[in-house]
Amino acid sequence: MKAAEFKKAVDALSKEKGIDKEKIYDAMELALTSAYKKNYNSLSNVRVDINRETGDIKIYSYRTVVFNEEFEKADGVIEKEIITDEEGNEEEVEKEFYYDPRIHITLDEARKIVPGINIDETIENEVTPKDFGRVAAATAKQVVVQKIREAEREIINEEFADKQDEMVTGLVAMEDQRNYYIDLGKTQGILPKSEIIPGETIKMGSSIKVYITKVDNNSKGPLILLSRKHYGFVKRLFELEIPEISEGIILVYSVAREAGVRTKIAVYSENPNVDAVGSCIGPNGSRINRIIDELNGEKIDVIPYVNDDAKFIENALSPAKDLHIFVMDEKKKQALAIVNQENLSLAIGRKGLNVRLASRLTHFNIDVETIEQAREHGISIVE
Repeated sequence: MKAAEFKKAVDALSKEKGIDKEKIYDAMELALTSAYKKNYNSLSNVRVDINRETGDIKIYSYRTVVFNEEFEKADGVIEKEIITDEEGNEEEVEKEFYYDPRIHITLDEARKIVPGINIDETIENEVTPKDFGRVAAATAKQVVVQKIREAEREIINEEFADKQDEMVTGLVAMEDQRNYYIDLGKTQGILPKSEIIPGETIKMGSSIKVYITKVDNNSKGPLILLSRKHYGFVKRLFELEIPEISEGIILVYSVAREAGVRTKIAVYSENPNVDAVGSCIGPNGSRINRIIDELNGEKIDVIPYVNDDAKFIENALSPAKDLHIFVMDEKKKQALAIVNQENLSLAIGRKGLNVRLASRLTHFNIDVETIEQAREHGISIVE
């Protein structure tokens, strides 16, 4: 690889991927040092220098200047060194030193080459092999690929780090036995088939709204897990379709969802002149119908939240009517709903769905009893 070509490649990579050129050069120098040691059986006393202006690569072997005694290669010499412990106390310790002419040079010898050089300084000699360009080219390719991956990972992390629990739109790019892979622009998210709405059909190449449940950066790269089944997906759809929610005029208290079947969402407004439920439904159901269409026909109950536990529980058990609610234990969140026979099935719902969703929505454990059952427990209800 020619120096000019190498520099041009670094400049292009830095500009295209937004990678600091100095980081590329530093990584290259480190990688080339390892490559030189591996390919030329070198000791550890080498350094690689890349000229930032020309792209020239040179390798230097260096020796450390030591005191003047004459040494045989394997002779051991006791040196004294001052060390400082964690508490700041200084202590003189002895260590054994072996002189090696491949990595050491005496002060007298060094000053014949570099006048004025001192002990512990280094004296260098260029050792760049004539065929090192081949090694440099292979190493450069590896470093470039690594830096591109790191840069893309950083970009993705910056873009998606704060998007967990948010809704995004992507394109359905691929499918395997367990997952759909959604193209989110700079990366792909994983939509497990267990996280789609039951009964819906996902078409390749189609645009799809998804909820980000997890953003994780692991050794294989960023992992972005998606869902259309999560209750948070419904909340974000309401924020998208109901301007008063995104503007903070209407607030969402809680959401309870059985994906593909029914969702209950509790809303309210601190402005007494705003009809929170009516605003969410829209004229002739126009707003809520758009959300229902996105949810593949899933039923939605928009519940008015009130700061009264009994009343809120009564609202949450809709469509059941003529309810009598008793908060049995506020701390343990226990409540009893007493209904007439006509509304019993509505209050409980098919397979207990209605009362189960109402419990999640209100954060109360709700028991449902008929008037007759309540009388057996000593609770009298006037019909």
